[in-house]
Formats: sequence, structure tokens, C-alpha cells
Amino acid sequence: MGVRPFAGVIGVAVGVAFSATLHAQTTPQPERTIRRDIPITNAIRRAFEAGTRDSTGRPGRNYWRLRADYTITARIDTTSSRLYGRESVVVHNTSPDTMSMIGLRLDPNHFIGTVPRAASWVAAENTDGMLITQLSVDGEPVNLALQAGGSGAQAAPASQATLIGARSTVARVRLAKPLPPGSSVTLRIYWNHKLPGGPGVGHRMTQRWADSLYQPTQWYPRVAMYDDLRGWDAELYLGPSEFYNVFGKFDVRISAPAGWLVSGTGVLQNPKEVLTATARERLARALTTDANTMIVGPDEIGPGKATAMGNANGVNTWHFVADSVNDFAWATAKKFVWESTRATIPGKGVVPIHMFYLPGRASQFARAGQITRHALEFYSALWFPYQFPQLTLQDGPSAGMEYPMVINSNQGAADHEAAHQWWPMVVGNNETWYGWMDEGFNQYMNILSDADAAGRAPVLDGYGMSYGRTAGNEAEPVMMWNANYGGPQFYGFTTYQKTPLMMSMLGGVVGDSAVQRAHKEWAQAWMYKHPSPWDWMFFMNKALGRDLGWFWYAWLFANESVDGSISNVSGENGQARVTVKQAGQMPSPVVLAVKFAAAGAPIRAMPNAVMKDSVTAVVTYPVDVWFTGSRTFTAALTFGTRAIESVTLDPGCRFPDRVPADNVWVRGEGSVGASAAPCAGPARR
Repeated sequence: MGVRPFAGVIGVAVGVAFSATLHAQTTPQPERTIRRDIPITNAIRRAFEAGTRDSTGRPGRNYWRLRADYTITARIDTTSSRLYGRESVVVHNTSPDTMSMIGLRLDPNHFIGTVPRAASWVAAENTDGMLITQLSVDGEPVNLALQAGGSGAQAAPASQATLIGARSTVARVRLAKPLPPGSSVTLRIYWNHKLPGGPGVGHRMTQRWADSLYQPTQWYPRVAMYDDLRGWDAELYLGPSEFYNVFGKFDVRISAPAGWLVSGTGVLQNPKEVLTATARERLARALTTDANTMIVGPDEIGPGKATAMGNANGVNTWHFVADSVNDFAWATAKKFVWESTRATIPGKGVVPIHMFYLPGRASQFARAGQITRHALEFYSALWFPYQFPQLTLQDGPSAGMEYPMVINSNQGAADHEAAHQWWPMVVGNNETWYGWMDEGFNQYMNILSDADAAGRAPVLDGYGMSYGRTAGNEAEPVMMWNANYGGPQFYGFTTYQKTPLMMSMLGGVVGDSAVQRAHKEWAQAWMYKHPSPWDWMFFMNKALGRDLGWFWYAWLFANESVDGSISNVSGENGQARVTVKQAGQMPSPVVLAVKFAAAGAPIRAMPNAVMKDSVTAVVTYPVDVWFTGSRTFTAALTFGTRAIESVTLDPGCRFPDRVPADNVWVRGEGSVGASAAPCAGPARR
């Protein structure tokens, strides 16, 4: 008797399972499920709840941003290649939070041999890193004895501020008194570090050529970002991934040997003290012409010729000021040539373009002014006017890097690096996490600029389709993964190359001009702010008047492809039926180019068709046709009895496809794919 209830339970369970199986066999199941919403993480959910961001994609009613204002004095010791500096930085707590610490970024510690580094980035040399010798908070000294961190740091007296992690690229000052909202605190820091030289691999890994040219990067202690998404930015500087910086004002003085030219972010405040009268006169003329003006020529070397004579110690101190910027960069060399030209910014006027380079590298700067002028003028019209009072190109070992008002570049990367003056220098994207919002947007706009410079319309066909060759590679991280940990194999692709492919497909869905209009509106809404990917996605949805959740999910949160094909073409009684299959998980609109015979019955109009010429119609069905879960869709073409010579799926080559050849049907050839694919994909930059 004790066994029978147990047996009864088994019988019921088996019956339920059999019933469910039978139901599954008799009820049609979707062949694929398409996710149509945008995944929301905890960080963006909290921002929505706090009202700092919202689903319109614009800054929320409670949006805020941190501000840090710097006064820096630095000098370069050319005998030791060491940089010595002191700075005062005022941190304004504009957040609603009470801060118990201040985050610092000490990127020169990247050159300490024991810190984490990306495998693909090789430092030119190991150094002793950033040495902080004095630090105070509002005049009160900070405990530096425990600056290496570890468990002992917690034993520091609570009445004294403490520096923790000073041998890392990310440090923090534990405050003795909390910093309430709406207040500010002043840090005073004395520091020094060696500028690494020698062979290195990767940008910023070499910062000098011998002892005659210095190109410092991330050279001073910076206040880390504090935002509404994650609080203090705690990402390590590993090498490839770049920056997420605070806007503020920089007042900077740099001392270098007399005769050495110094270039940098901002506007030179003391030209009479550091420049010759001849150089000042030439500078005044440079803004009157698009031609290059030589400010300091290759034969003008040394004190009294390249620069003023200097003080009694043979030193000139160059004073630069820049407001509303998120970093400061500079360079100096014993034998710099200095040329200048100008750009005319729509709605703003003339701004100077300066070029500092070594005489033996003049050929690499021959077209730099022209290319940079076009970039500033073109991108000003495309997005918003160039925001800064000047732009400087600096020669040196890192020939492809960008900072506010400064690009470490020759003519080879001038267009690309100049474009960074829009992001992240004004639209402050988080490059460390979401490099595609920086480098990727840049690569997209470079395509547009290249075409304009060549006097032709941009061609974005082929880019979107080409992603089909990559999708599914197990080594590829999704674009929403933290780029700092994207891995060496796919960091460059995900950060730089994939975004133009995504924008190509988006243009195939809504039109390229609509994409650029919406992106322009987004850029203007987030000037001098810090947008997240969700702000961009939601803004684009609203600006384009489309629910594109399916698109954003497939491109940003997954590595999917469309893999479309024409599986069958048939027809009778004046109606052709074209069956399209999508084998991938990414859906797309169905776009068919239908080419008719040169002669025959009149071609009837279809409401979703546009005649491209007298014998070619492009028919479009929205992406919604796939939302029921089917992998096949049959398009009924009611053009009449005119013979159809060929049908091409995705004629613009905008949708990711592994095998483009099966997108073409040609009458009389017996099968789909007998003809060549409509396009082979784009050339790579």
C-alpha cells in the first residue's frame, strides 16, 4: 500500500509530459525568436530612476557632470629626460553624492614593469613611474607613507587624508573629511617621472626621440571621472583603450631650454616672452591666407632665432590656457620647424592650424595643413562648429593620437585625428568602456570626409554586408563588452572597424541622410557631457521615429548576421513570387532590385516600389515581416506581365551576409547564385 501513491505520481508526471510533447508537435513553433528590446543594465537603470538620463536619449532633468580646474607648472630636464611638475587642481563636487575619496589617474605608472599591461602594447622602457613627493588636501598634508596600498593602508589615522595605490595607474585619496554636494576641494601635488624612450609597440608607449624631442602623454596626475553610472572610474590604464576624462580649465606653464619650441593645448598667453619678433609678425600673417606660413624655419635654430633668448638660466617658460577641455598635451624639440595655416569654420570664422615637425620629416607634413583644414571645415558642417580657438599637429614617436586642440600626427592620420575633436573632446564618450563610440564613429565620418575631399558622394554600400564574413567568430567580443578587456585579436575590429559596418546597415534601413541628421542632433544634445550607449540608442530611435531595439540588440549586444538568400522565384498570371530566406539571427528589411526586360507590357506601379530607372524597380518590405518568427518570406510582385530578367536581394549590400552569391536570381540560368554577387564589400582604411 505504501508504494501505490508513489506510482500514481509517476503516472501523472508521465501523462503531463506526453501531453506537452503532443501539444508541441501540433502547435507551430517560431523558427527564430527576435529580441526587440534594448537590454538595460543596473547602471543605466539607476540613472533612469535618478532622472540623470531618460528614454528620450537626452540628458535627464537631474543630469550633472564633475568639473576639475588645473593650474600646472612643469619643466623638462633634457639631461635626464625627466619631467618635474607641481599642480593645483580644484575638484568641484557637482554630484548629489557626498564623496569620501578623490580618484586619481597616474598613467606614467604604466611604465613600471610590475603593473598590468595589454599583451599587444609594449612599453619603450621600464621606469620608476609617477613619483608623488608632496600632496595636500585644502592645505592639509596627505599621508604618503602608505601610498603603495595593501592592508596597511586601512590603518592610517582617520583624521588624515591618505594616498592609496600610488604605484598603480588608478589611485585614490581617502579624504579626512567627506566632500558634500555643491562644495569643492583643492589638491596640491608635487610629482616627477621619466619620459620613456626607445622602441615600443602601440601609441603612447614611446614619448621621446633620444634627448632632443619630447612628446609627453598623460603626463600629470589627473582627477578620475566620477559619473552617475558607476561613480569613480576605476578602470586600469592597460595601453590600447583610451580615456574618460573630466572637463575643466587648464592654466599651464612649461619650462624648456631656450631655443626649444613648445606646442600644446590652449592659447599661448606670453608670445612676447618666448617668441622672436619675427615669429610674432609671421603668426599675425598666417591667419590671412590658406597658404602655409613659415613661423620658424629649418635654418632658424637656437636661442634668439627659434625662440626668445630665455632667462639667466637659458630657459623659456611657455604659458598656455585652455577652458572647457578634458585633457592637456604638449611637445617640445630642439629643432622643430613651425608652420601655420588656417581653417574657416562655418558660423565661427578663422582659426589657426599649427604644425610642429622635424626638418627631415617635412615631406610627411606637406599636405597636413590642407587635410586638417578640410577636416575641420567638413566636420563643422556635418556635426557642429569646431569648438576650440586653434589646432596643433605635433611630430613625434606617437604619430596617431589625439588630445584637445592637439593631434600627434602627420598628414597620414590628420583627418582621423582631427575628427576626434568632436568625440571625445567635446562629446565626452567613455573611450575605455565603449571605444566604438569614439574610434568607430570617427571611422564612419572619415568615410564621408574622404569622399567629400575627393569631390564625390560617399559610398557606404558593401560595408554592412561585409560583416557577414566576421560574424560568428568565437574570438570577437560584443561591442557592449568593456573594450579594456576586448582582447588583442579583436580590439581593433570591435573598436574601430565594426561601427561603420553597423552604420552602413542602419543607412540601409532608414537612409544615410537620416542617420547623419539624427547623429548630428545627438551630438549637439551631448556637447560637453558624457553620453552612454543607451543615450545614443534611445536618441536615435526617437530622432529616426523607429523602434530599432532589434537592430541595436543584434549589432551591439550580440554578433549576429542576416545571411539572406533567394530560395525560389516563380510566377504566373502577371505575378512573380520571390521567396527570401534569412538563416541568421539578425533580421533586416527585405529589399529586392527587380530588373525587367527592355521591352514588353507596361510596368505597373507597386506601393512599396521605387523605379530607379526605366527597367529597374527596388521593392522594400519592412523588417516587421520577420517578427512572427518565420525564416522565409514570399514577396508577391505585381508589376504585370513584363518579363523579369533578374532579382537581387539587398542590392545595396547593406545587410551582413556570409554568402552574397545566393542573393541573385537570373532568368534562364537555372538556379540562384549563378551570377556574381552584387558587390564584394568595401576596401579597408
